[in-house]
Amino acid sequence: MSFLKVDQLKKIYPMRSGGETVVFEGVNFGIEKGEFVCIIGHSGCGKTTILNVLAGLESQSAGQVFMDGREVAGPSLDRGVVFQTHALMPWLTVKANVAFAVRSRYPDWSKAQVDEHAMRYIEMVHLKGAEDKRPSELSGGMKQRVGIARAFSIQPKMLLLDEPFGALDALTRGSIQDELLQIVQQTGQTVFMITHDVDEAIFLADKIMLMSNGPQAVIAEVVVNTLPRDRRRATLHHQPQYYPIRNHLVDFLVNRAKAISVGQEKKPTSPRMVSPGLSTSSMSSVNTLN
Repeated sequence: MSFLKVDQLKKIYPMRSGGETVVFEGVNFGIEKGEFVCIIGHSGCGKTTILNVLAGLESQSAGQVFMDGREVAGPSLDRGVVFQTHALMPWLTVKANVAFAVRSRYPDWSKAQVDEHAMRYIEMVHLKGAEDKRPSELSGGMKQRVGIARAFSIQPKMLLLDEPFGALDALTRGSIQDELLQIVQQTGQTVFMITHDVDEAIFLADKIMLMSNGPQAVIAEVVVNTLPRDRRRATLHHQPQYYPIRNHLVDFLVNRAKAISVGQEKKPTSPRMVSPGLSTSSMSSVNTLN
């Protein structure tokens, strides 16, 4: 079994006028330990709801989620979450915000141990020197760095990221993406991330899941990213697989996501594994390995 296994997930919301809406259904996927997986789809397809179910913050209408052999049935410190907004406590300093999470994970630790552990992750996101500042004294990018440090500090088995860089300018976003990728590579962290940014997904992810439009959305494809894992932003677009992967993602979002939702293209019962730019024989090897 995969480290994270999602089986026949379905979510139904009641409508104020009566009846109900099936947001997504038949969602099946697995994530291996140490994998970085991004999910992309148009607004309303249920990406954040899936993440909330994985986090234990929301209940599914049907289906099951297992992580590390145990069913996910509620929130847990084994799953760290970074939200779209920083969600920091405004009356606490940077170090105190991170230390709050550390104490939740390690309640028997002394203050010195908690502070030392918190500072380790503050330094990891390059915020040393800002540890005594409060959120109101930080830029948007710095606040998101604190959120990332806080999530990593509890040393979760899995990290869940809900489009954490969407509100940042391009330069700040690129800088934090670099830091996130470096930390993930250092720690071997398993990551599930929502994004609307195709280039962000290609830069960060090992696999990219593509969702059709809602309602009744499904995960239609899982795109294997064959670019080297030690990716560098400056040279990414020189890789021969880069544009085939990017073009495939854009084509899905612009054309095929809607076609699947309105029945112009057959809705898959399980996601298809694809790897744009590889030959058929190479794709067979990828499927065998995954």
